[in-house]
Amino acid sequence: MLTWRVRRGVGPRVAVEPGSRRLRAALTAFFALDGFVFAGWVVRIPAVKEQTGASSSALGLALLGVSLGAVVTMMLTGRLCQRFGARPVTVGAALVLAASVALPPHAGSPLVLGLVLLLFGAAFGALNVAANSAAVELVAALGRPVMPSFHAAYSLGGMLGAGVGGLVAGQVSAARHLGALAVLGVAMVAVAARFLLSAAAPGGQAPDGATGARATAEPGSGGAETRWLVLVLGLIALCTAYGEGALADWSALHLRESLGANAGLAAAGYSVFAMAMTVGRLTGSALLERLGQTRALVAGGATAAVGMLLGALGPTVWLVLLGFVITGLGLANIFPVAIGRAGALAGAQGVAAASTLGYGGFLLGPVAIGFLADWFSLATAMTTVALLAAVAAATAQLARRRIQSD
Repeated sequence: MLTWRVRRGVGPRVAVEPGSRRLRAALTAFFALDGFVFAGWVVRIPAVKEQTGASSSALGLALLGVSLGAVVTMMLTGRLCQRFGARPVTVGAALVLAASVALPPHAGSPLVLGLVLLLFGAAFGALNVAANSAAVELVAALGRPVMPSFHAAYSLGGMLGAGVGGLVAGQVSAARHLGALAVLGVAMVAVAARFLLSAAAPGGQAPDGATGARATAEPGSGGAETRWLVLVLGLIALCTAYGEGALADWSALHLRESLGANAGLAAAGYSVFAMAMTVGRLTGSALLERLGQTRALVAGGATAAVGMLLGALGPTVWLVLLGFVITGLGLANIFPVAIGRAGALAGAQGVAAASTLGYGGFLLGPVAIGFLADWFSLATAMTTVALLAAVAAATAQLARRRIQSD
């Protein structure tokens, strides 16, 4: 049985198949799992830092393992999605991500921690490219800008993961917490995979999604102008993902070391940021329908820049937390819009290319923050988030005609 949704001001009604609804729900679960597992790790970074005796710069180098693992696998994942389908690759990457989160607390030195995080990062990068590729296919079939809703699930998972981590931070060791998270994560993948792999694809494609992955890879992928625009979108994603990565890895330490917050309140930094991202993304589809892609990108970047200046330089914990909220609202829809647009232009390879740049910012940003914190101060280092958010807004404004028209 088909249900119908009216697209305001767009013309004819669009049929929504039950299989599409099931597929959307299953994909949403994987985005949520991604955020939940990653946030569970990041809120325990202070404990792992203390355990290994790492300095800020040594921790930054160890976190580079996540970056290297993710960047190396991202372009490979685009090809795997084209060959095998985005959905099977999503399931495999999610299993590795969930299982490997248990490993960091058992690292005895920054070097071992970096090697462990290499595997974790590889799974994280593969999951993000595969899940986004599957989402791009579904968005094209639905004909509505629902990409932010998937990233809202990621942010909601991050908020829950950070909240749970904050609650248990002073009571349970990092090893026990992340070990339990790994068991729960693997169980969640096992349940969600059944629905993701069995749901019929929109338009009667095979359930494994391979046909859709190949089909969306073709349009416009070979033109030089298209490749240039994908890189521009990747740059916008990089500038804003830098801020998300910085807040994920350093917000707790900023609140604790710069302002003297206790462990529980420090963990709330990422939690309120993730909550703001969730709210922004849940309302993202309506925002895009009202403002359009370019205005949403420019307004989001400008808002995040203002919010992060407050988050970095605010003199009290509560003002900093308010800054984190404003930053989250500003950044919320920039990354999903950029990645979704790249996928619409060049399919899975477009998602992979823009994601490699975007998640490069997400993963390399914390490394840069670590070195800048050693050279100057952590508060000063965090102002670079505001700077790059402003760069993203300016880039979107300069490329507005191509982003809006292509």
